[in-house]
Amino acid sequence: MNKRSSPLARIFAVAALAVALIVAVVAISSALGGNDSKDSSGRHHNAKTHKTPHVHVPVTYEVKSGDTLISIAHRMGVPVARIENLNPEIDPQSLIVGEQLKLREPR
Repeated sequence: MNKRSSPLARIFAVAALAVALIVAVVAISSALGGNDSKDSSGRHHNAKTHKTPHVHVPVTYEVKSGDTLISIAHRMGVPVARIENLNPEIDPQSLIVGEQLKLREPR
């Protein structure tokens, strides 16, 4: 016997699939945390608008043992691209201990 499903059943099946996908996306995004979070007082704050305190960036940095360009950039608050632009002669893959890197233009 060959019975065909009704058009209404097909519509409900598609709608159920769409709802299941939306629920899955919402569950995954909430499990990963997202950008909004609550502080200790229960108020929401957005991580994108959270301001970090101003940190003085020195003009130069002396490379220490174990330093990488990324670790220096992170520690000093300077983008890697800026360090590379200010120091075109350095090889980012092999920094030399004691080498002076420019982090910003002197004022």
